[in-house]
Amino acid sequence: MSRKYKFGDNDKLYFISFAVINWIDLFVRKEYKEILIESWKYCQKEKDLEIYSWCIMSSHVHMIVGSKGRPLDKVISEMKSFTSRSLRKAIEEHPGESRKEWMLWMMKRAGLKNGNNKDWQLWQQHNQPIELLTIEMFYQKLQYIHLNPVEAGFVEHEEDFLYSSARDFHGKKGLIELSYVV
Repeated sequence: MSRKYKFGDNDKLYFISFAVINWIDLFVRKEYKEILIESWKYCQKEKDLEIYSWCIMSSHVHMIVGSKGRPLDKVISEMKSFTSRSLRKAIEEHPGESRKEWMLWMMKRAGLKNGNNKDWQLWQQHNQPIELLTIEMFYQKLQYIHLNPVEAGFVEHEEDFLYSSARDFHGKKGLIELSYVV
């Protein structure tokens, strides 16, 4: 299956976005966001993932990423597969998840409709990678990522959103170690 958006040159940086199926607001619980954060830290350490910018919104994620050598499409695919399984388990086991049955039903339904899955789908199929060809493109996407929580009305100032790299760019310690463009 051909896609409009693909990872090309592995030595380049990419803006990626990926969303939960049907734009379900999954990331309203700290525990679910922490699964993503821990997975990214593992991928940075063990799978050559470089993270330049990121933001976890309620139903989707934006990132600027690169790789130190491993094919970026493989790293992102493995990360999405791992987080899908981990999030499924977390949803199933969360004692206070009031939307548990509905979310599991939606994800099972999506998985059964998609020939690429067996019985479950958490993430939408695509990442929409956009190669950042210029430093201007990099900074435009960086600003877009950091302003997302402001535009959504979650915070007044981008640096106040905990689940974003904006904090790192405003002298605050973020949740993940970043790579930087020099």
